[in-house]
Parts: sequence; C-alpha cells; structure tokens
Amino acid sequence: MKIVGILSSPRGKKSNTLKLMDAALDGAVETGAEVEVIDVAKLNIKFCIACDACHKKGECTIKDDFNSVMGKILAADGIILSSPNYITNVTAQLKVLFDRSPLMVHEQLFEGKYGFSLTTAGSGEADFVLDLMNNYTKACGGNTIGGVGCVMSQGPSALEAAIEKSREMGKDLVKAIKEKRQYPEQEAANKAWRERFKYNLLANKDHWTHNCDYWIEKGWM
Repeated sequence: MKIVGILSSPRGKKSNTLKLMDAALDGAVETGAEVEVIDVAKLNIKFCIACDACHKKGECTIKDDFNSVMGKILAADGIILSSPNYITNVTAQLKVLFDRSPLMVHEQLFEGKYGFSLTTAGSGEADFVLDLMNNYTKACGGNTIGGVGCVMSQGPSALEAAIEKSREMGKDLVKAIKEKRQYPEQEAANKAWRERFKYNLLANKDHWTHNCDYWIEKGWM
C-alpha cells in the first residue's frame, strides 16, 4: 500500500504544516503503509494554459514536473494534501497543481483512492482551507476521511494536539483503504456530477476525444 503526501509550503523545514504531515505519514507507516513525500514548492510546475491537450490526448503536454507528480499520485492508494492558509486559500504552489488537473476531474481518476487534508492557519479559517483540499480530492473522484487544522494563535498546545490527531488520521487512512470503506454521500455526489458532466462531453465531443473515449470505456455514457 502506498501513501503520497503533498507538501506545498514555501517555508521548507520551518513549516508547521510539515510537522502535521510528518506525523500523519508516521501514523501510516506504523499501520503498514509505504509513504513518499512530494514537496511541490520545490518543483517546476507551470500555470495551466487551457490548451485542451489533456482532453484530446489524455495527458498534459507542458514540459515540467507535473506529469511526474501526478503519476505518483495516480499510482498511490492514498493521498494526503497539505497547505498553510494563505489569504484564506491554499498556497499558489498547490493551487497550480489543482489548476493543471482537469483530466483528473473530467475522468474521475482518483476513483477508489482515499485521502485527507492538513492545514495550519495563523488566526482562523482552517476548516475552509481543509474543505478546498478535500473538495479537490472529491472532484477527482476520490474519497476523503476528513482533515486536521491547527490555528497557531491558540498556542503550542494546539499544535501538539494537531500533530497527535494527524498521526491518528494517518493510521485511519490506511484502515480505510484496507477496509475499502464506503462513503455513500460522496459516491452519490460523484454519480450526480458524472450525470451532469456527460452533457459537457457531448457538447465538446469533436475535440475532447480522449475524454469521450474514456467515458465510453467506463460505461458512463
């Protein structure tokens, strides 16, 4: 079993969000998983240019680190996303990864995967940032088991509690994967999205050729 942790703080080893990620991955290892950390803040991932190549060819044609990162994510069973709160959002380093992911969304390529999210915030809005990351995983067809947020203004004890909760959530992620845990509400939402999105595909079938072929193969249209 493989768990991939995505870091996106530009603060490197000084990052408090990294402390949560380290604990979460430690928990996953304790429960039998193999883990890998990918720090997207250190990689070359360029902005999406809306060229539609992913829809036509089934891969992004921009030459940078994106395809390598996404290949590791798609090969994993579990995904842990992390970002500090930057102006009530994820960091730009993580957002650009999200923006490059229309193929993952449109073909629901996280189907069968499980994940959760981690964040630290100076004074609040931790839950909002967690939702942004979890919604990305759900939009790509995956399941989320929750998240851990820490409001740093609450002091050192809050960080200590968040670290321990992150470790336990890392363990629970492995259990969810082993159990093939069911989340009926998420599954229903994904099914409803596919029902709506097939009309977008039909409207763009002449140039979204890879998407259409994939959906037909999956039996979604």
